[in-house]
Amino acid sequence: MSGWDNPLHGLEALGNLRNWCLGLAVLFLARTMASLFFVNRLDHDVLHKRSRKYTLYNGVPFVVFFLAFLIWTLVSDGYAVNPDTQEVYMEPYKYLNNFIQMPVVLVLFLLGVVSVLWGIFGTVANKSFNKGIWFAGAGTVVAVTMLLLVAGYNHTAYYPSYTNLQSSLTVQNSSSSEFTLTAMSIVSLLVPFVFAYIVYAWRALEGKKLKLEDLNKDGHAY
Repeated sequence: MSGWDNPLHGLEALGNLRNWCLGLAVLFLARTMASLFFVNRLDHDVLHKRSRKYTLYNGVPFVVFFLAFLIWTLVSDGYAVNPDTQEVYMEPYKYLNNFIQMPVVLVLFLLGVVSVLWGIFGTVANKSFNKGIWFAGAGTVVAVTMLLLVAGYNHTAYYPSYTNLQSSLTVQNSSSSEFTLTAMSIVSLLVPFVFAYIVYAWRALEGKKLKLEDLNKDGHAY
């Protein structure tokens, strides 16, 4: 059974500045994505200019907070797992070592980051470029996926316990039964169909730019 080790019940995480960096990075990334979507979706010169402006206003803080979180994480001690004994221990530069030891993950992560930056600053610098949401969106998915792999693969505790290292969750001690994993593997075969539906629905939405006249005629035009 799980339980709290102090009366704060997890609120002590608010005192961790790295958590604030990540949270603010996610906040400004979401706002940046919304601005990029408006640039791509709307057919209105004034709103286009505003959206590009707010892409810059939100994109710069996102980059600052994301880099602060990333650098802080790479130079910090990480929660490593002994593959033989499953003992959790602190390893210097663990997440940086994970990137180095998994070069494919590192390359994909860098490509994802570059794609996000291209989507943001390409939209700001080039007034005729309105496809930034595609680059930033795809790059975000790839970069975040690679960060999750770095946090949980290569003998790493993906959900560490600050007060009791051996209570940390790893891929090994938190996996379901073989039956459940088999069932989930079969269900995952449906992912390509779900992805295809998302592409189809998105293309349908992108078939026509949204104008103010459309909103006046139909409040659900968006």
